[in-house]
Amino acid sequence: MFSPSYLSKRFLSGIAFTCFAGASIALIAVGCSSAQNPLNGSSAIGSESTYEVPSSQDVPQARNFQKTTVLEGLENPWSMTWLPDGAMLITERPGRLRIVRNGVLDPTPITGVPEVFAVSQGGLMEVSLHPNFAENRFVYLSYSHGTEQANRTRVARARFDGKALTDLQVIFEASPSKPGGQHFGSRIVWLPDNTMLFAIGDGGNPPLKINGELPREQAQKLDSQLGKIVRLNDDGSIPKDNPFVTSKNANPAIWSYGHRNIQGLTIDPESKRIWSTEHGSRGGDELNLIQAGENYGWPVVTYSREYSGGEISQERSRPGMVDPKVVWTPAIAPSGLAFYNGDLFAGGLVSQDVRHIELDGQGKIISEKSIDIGQRVRDVKVAPDGKLYVITDQSNGQLIRLEPTL
Repeated sequence: MFSPSYLSKRFLSGIAFTCFAGASIALIAVGCSSAQNPLNGSSAIGSESTYEVPSSQDVPQARNFQKTTVLEGLENPWSMTWLPDGAMLITERPGRLRIVRNGVLDPTPITGVPEVFAVSQGGLMEVSLHPNFAENRFVYLSYSHGTEQANRTRVARARFDGKALTDLQVIFEASPSKPGGQHFGSRIVWLPDNTMLFAIGDGGNPPLKINGELPREQAQKLDSQLGKIVRLNDDGSIPKDNPFVTSKNANPAIWSYGHRNIQGLTIDPESKRIWSTEHGSRGGDELNLIQAGENYGWPVVTYSREYSGGEISQERSRPGMVDPKVVWTPAIAPSGLAFYNGDLFAGGLVSQDVRHIELDGQGKIISEKSIDIGQRVRDVKVAPDGKLYVITDQSNGQLIRLEPTL
């Protein structure tokens, strides 16, 4: 928990704090926007206050969780999900889909996986089941496809018979194509109406260019799907009530924009609020509460700095752009996000931990603690039996179960 002196600070309004790479300041900020969610009519939070919180370096350790290594021997695992019979599917970024039964990793990868562009951050990434998987057997995969000069993030679906994928169909690919092997995004979340949200990165860092501009500029372009969350029907078609479906010169798939590279995306099972974590550049990682049609600011508004030094933008907040709930500087490189017992649990690649973020009933942050893992955390998920699992991103990746001790 934060100290009483901190709690008195957090209700101050109208105070802005600048957060530079290497500085020992993290921020929690209340989002500001007035746009409406076309699905439920709810408004984004309207306050513009920001307030200082302890540094990500100073977040207290959580002492009430124990770690159990369930298995190891995974090669750069990226995502996991559970089948109705309790078996697990796990993706490995080089391009393999693995199955775990009764805690044992099957040595033979599942066949029928599409060919992937496995370079740098790219490869086979998210695996997700259709909400009605028991009836239709649909498995969804996200992955990078193409060449070093021209590649993009794809979503494919296929039927799974317990041993192989069949009837594979590419249902979405991000546009425009981009060079290099950075910022593919790739998290999938299913909404209550069985539509899916899919996160796509902005395309990469300088000196890469897309049509003569830095890739980050794509995040603010509504005719581009880079730096966006898109919303799709389960067959890849566009829902008719998407926020930009009737807007001229806007891509109808877009749900929200102004994102750099979302690596954590989840839905609160109670409130149905959508939360994301995304990578900043040299600090400025963010936790965001996602609203349909909103602009999350990148790169116009950011706490990030250039890897080469210097500011990307002098603006930290702007009317009409949603402020993050948390900013982490120094970076934790967040990846994987899940709700467990009403709180958020966010994995960190650089921080090599899981952040336990306590929320109140209105979705406001109460406290943040660190559960040390000691390895790069790539994904965080809750199993159907209610237990919390993480996978670690390394050549000998592990599946780890976290259990509260109190």
